[in-house]
Amino acid sequence: MTDVVTLPAGTAVEDHGYRPAPQGLRANMIFSADGAAAFAGRAGPLSCPADFQLLLALRAYADVVLVGAGTARAENYGPVRLRPEHREQRRELGLGDEPPPIAVVSQSGRLPDSIFGSATTPLLVTSARGARESHETRCEVLTAGDDTVDLGAAVTQLRKHGMTRILCEGGPTLLDELVAADLVDELCVTMAPRLAGSQPIGSGSPAGLTSPISLTLGHALVASDGYLFLKYVKASPG
Repeated sequence: MTDVVTLPAGTAVEDHGYRPAPQGLRANMIFSADGAAAFAGRAGPLSCPADFQLLLALRAYADVVLVGAGTARAENYGPVRLRPEHREQRRELGLGDEPPPIAVVSQSGRLPDSIFGSATTPLLVTSARGARESHETRCEVLTAGDDTVDLGAAVTQLRKHGMTRILCEGGPTLLDELVAADLVDELCVTMAPRLAGSQPIGSGSPAGLTSPISLTLGHALVASDGYLFLKYVKASPG
């Protein structure tokens, strides 16, 4: 039976079963109690200090942070910046001192200016057509797919470049596509004690799965302010 742990106030959520990161693709998302992934187009209004601290920590445990272009623009993404405690944890995990790069999935090649400005060069994950049409020269380009981005090929290429611990921060459309391609190995979910109502976001189409993909609950952490932190791992076959 999975333990349900009540966290004392001020406890660091990331100290409870989040490191090391799995070898594979870990997704981190937040949802309101009524299932919204954002409010007014952004996840920030649903978050809390402990959730934001966990987001920063999960980045420190990853080799690369994967995000959709729409989310990167809406959230005004910047390069990963490590807090001292997370930098030390990163060293302890043997991942070095440098923060992981941000990899933005974009067919158009439009990246927010906020993502530049550090020594860590961001990655643009796009299709061959997108690479030809993009005028962005400030990042490294990873090409996967001909006319549209092939996420399976993109994940394979990231792993070939030594980025075996991939952290996906969404948004919902990118997560849907990763789920449809059966690429998600672990899902970290923050449930916010908030009601957000209908918040249309993303432009995904039905996944086309023949049945839901089974997950196993790794842990459930309850914070004193009512936030719930869940970790699910892909269920073993059979």
